[in-house]
Amino acid sequence: MIRLSKALAAWQIPAFKAVLKAEIEHLDANLLPLQEGLSQSSHANADKLSAMILSVVDEPDYLRVKAGLFYTGTIAGCSCADDPTPVNEINEYCEVRFDIDKKTAETTVTLLRE
Repeated sequence: MIRLSKALAAWQIPAFKAVLKAEIEHLDANLLPLQEGLSQSSHANADKLSAMILSVVDEPDYLRVKAGLFYTGTIAGCSCADDPTPVNEINEYCEVRFDIDKKTAETTVTLLRE
């Protein structure tokens, strides 16, 4: 369960986007749809996750946040000595929507497909 309580507490103050960005970047990566958002690789690496807040909509019960997530992925090979697959990291990007409940800060995250 994701709970973005610091971001909710910062709502309507100038530091909101910075607080939200930092809180997203410190989430457990397993709670984010990074693997599903891959477009060029086969395995998501979340050790260098960075977020960009794209928009915030104030709904009656929720804050609806659209964010871009930057991370890396790798193409998994067999790791054999003669495997021609490089182990280089590939930059990945996906967009997600966070729906933050205004009463509880409980948050759902949805991968946005283009």
